[in-house]
Amino acid sequence: MKYSKPIQPMRTNKILFLSVLLLLAGNILAQQYDNFRVAIYCRAYEVEKMKDPQWLQSAWDDISKQLKVDKIYLETHRDLLIVDGGTIESAKKFFQDKGLKVGGGITYTIDEMNNFETFCYTNPEQRQKVKEIAEHTARYFDEFILDDFFFTSCKCDLCIAAKGDKSWTDFRLELMKNAATDLVIGPAKAVNPNVEVVIKYPNWHEHFQGLGFNLQDEPPLFDGIYTGTETRDRSSDQHLQQYLGYSIFRYFEHLKPGNNRGGWVDTGGSNPLDRYAEQLWLTAFAKAPEITLFDIRQMLMPVRKETRSAWQGSGNSFDFDAMMDSYPDDNGEVKYSRAAGYSLELVDKVLGELGNPVGVKSYKPFHSHGEDFLQNYFGMIGIPMDIVPDFPENEPIVVLTETASFDPQIVSKIEDQLKNGNNVLVTSGFYKAMQGRGIENIAELNVSDRKASVKEFSAGWGPATTIEKEIIIPQITYYTNDSWEQVSAKDDTNGWPVLHAADYSKGKFYVLTIPDNFIDLYALPENALTLVRQITNAGMKVNLEGPGEVSLFMYDNNSFVVESFLDHEVSVNIVTDLKTKQLKEIPSNEVLKGADRIAPSFRNRKSIEMVVTKTPVEHTDTAFVCDDVEINCTGPKPARGYFAKPVNAPKGTLPIVLNVHAAGVKGSWCLSRPETALRYAAMGKGALSFDLNAHGMLNGQPQEYYNQLEAGELNRYWEMGAETHEENYFRGMYLRLLRTLDFLCRQPEWDGKRILVTGERQGADRRWLPPGSITG
Repeated sequence: MKYSKPIQPMRTNKILFLSVLLLLAGNILAQQYDNFRVAIYCRAYEVEKMKDPQWLQSAWDDISKQLKVDKIYLETHRDLLIVDGGTIESAKKFFQDKGLKVGGGITYTIDEMNNFETFCYTNPEQRQKVKEIAEHTARYFDEFILDDFFFTSCKCDLCIAAKGDKSWTDFRLELMKNAATDLVIGPAKAVNPNVEVVIKYPNWHEHFQGLGFNLQDEPPLFDGIYTGTETRDRSSDQHLQQYLGYSIFRYFEHLKPGNNRGGWVDTGGSNPLDRYAEQLWLTAFAKAPEITLFDIRQMLMPVRKETRSAWQGSGNSFDFDAMMDSYPDDNGEVKYSRAAGYSLELVDKVLGELGNPVGVKSYKPFHSHGEDFLQNYFGMIGIPMDIVPDFPENEPIVVLTETASFDPQIVSKIEDQLKNGNNVLVTSGFYKAMQGRGIENIAELNVSDRKASVKEFSAGWGPATTIEKEIIIPQITYYTNDSWEQVSAKDDTNGWPVLHAADYSKGKFYVLTIPDNFIDLYALPENALTLVRQITNAGMKVNLEGPGEVSLFMYDNNSFVVESFLDHEVSVNIVTDLKTKQLKEIPSNEVLKGADRIAPSFRNRKSIEMVVTKTPVEHTDTAFVCDDVEINCTGPKPARGYFAKPVNAPKGTLPIVLNVHAAGVKGSWCLSRPETALRYAAMGKGALSFDLNAHGMLNGQPQEYYNQLEAGELNRYWEMGAETHEENYFRGMYLRLLRTLDFLCRQPEWDGKRILVTGERQGADRRWLPPGSITG
């Protein structure tokens, strides 16, 4: 089913809900917003100001009128400024009296303005200072959080001597792991056994290991972790794509499941202001239980009218004018606290309808790097990404970028995935890194150092499409007919694969060519992006058709979010299977109109997604299961019959037995029966048994139903359409037979070798068709 929806200009969220399921309740947390808590972090500089009760009261009055706050973090140290205990205690009491939870914070910097100068963890004096700061903080708080800077960039003579022959990465990973236990966690808990120490990791996770952030060993040491979801302006120094605000929280959730305590956003790069709202929404879409706003100083800054974007007023979700009108203060100013409050109120209205996030698994081993942040570019072209630190098993498809090449066992893991009937998509960067390391056993390609400049593309067997700009891609070569191009780039009279596919065992191995500039993925034509999405998103309930820079966020209760990051309105198609009756947009409850779409054809053959309906059949032998099965099929009728198999049969062990019936409609010899399917299923050491009726008629009906069919709709069926191949009645019969075999060959228990088709008379004619069809 295809649904079309115009998406308004840049930074827009349109949240669509498949209403075939019951809505889930979202109001389960005791806080001011229904679906998350909101915290404000206060730097040591502003905590120091809280000595002045008038300043503190004024600041709080300003913020609390425009934003609902559940918690305050009071920082005790930054840039060698240590806030005294009396100030901490009075500020803490002030906020507790307002009904807020209060936690502590530490930023381990010596001079943040000097390229974020951190402590030296080989210097005895500085190590002692780190320890004293942790002890000081633990005296006043039962929870404190470490801001971004618990790493080291020091290369002083002490560090050089301590490093010895180790790499800087190996040296710093071990150094900071020990510093966590010896200088922070241990001393803090010695002062206050009840204290919980939380580490906040920033947004540049691809490079953590080089500075000592240890994602493998640290999360088990700390009581909790926190996620920096700031993406700011992607054209700034970090060049982080917007999707990272969502994907990094989901990634860190896998590092310490259930104890990734929240997402952290600042106002940096919030020109236009839509960018700030967008970061808050992406954090909320990732289901962060708490959202921390950095910091109280920024919440008090006035919003400048110059941050109103050019696309405002065109119906996009963040309405700058409505926000500015919602709560000006006595001076007519609107502060960033109101921008945050307005944005969070909008997302809170819909977040309760979204289930748990799901996505396409992408494996990133600990301390790996390569094709930095590439998963976020995939997220920006409509592939819901879920980065995981362990190789995921039993997934429909696994996506591997160059980082996965750090796993020395990666080839065998890929082979196991494919042998289990699942698929793998790797990038050209991954394949290049693996050349000569066994990847050629799966598919023999060569990712060369040569480049091609291309702007014309073809997807499948469709016409070529030309894009506006030329992009640079690596040239990949392969053995003709050993593997196949799915998407191709044309270079005058030459051409190169963009998406490549090779068969291996029961699975498909895909290679996606990544442009030299990752941003050029957004420039690929819609037909190429659609084919990539169809392959990667095969396990999702919906798919997206449209240009790049439109993202899809999926949830396990059949809800999803579509967000455009473009600066102009575009139309996208939402594609579902035929079981979906309607889409409902929330919170408007608008029902979107859909239409069935004819499946694409290739050489006069049409393909449609398989939809199988099973109704269990009661019987006495508990060693077997039996279902009344209906399978959608090209042609006038679905394939119908009874399917039986042994219970809990191992994968890859059973043959297929397909029984087809003699001519006629109403006779006993024409009808499928559960006992026939069960009898064949029990033969030998067991089988995948299907008893198929010839006509696609309903099974298990009263005799009168079959009498009426023979007298009416199927009277002298053998003469129907005899004049042409396309209209011949038996064509539909053969199509149902092939569709049933397609269904049976997808069963994980099939051994991949043995197929028996048995039948008599009319059935005997049909039993000769399948072998040639399968091999041809």
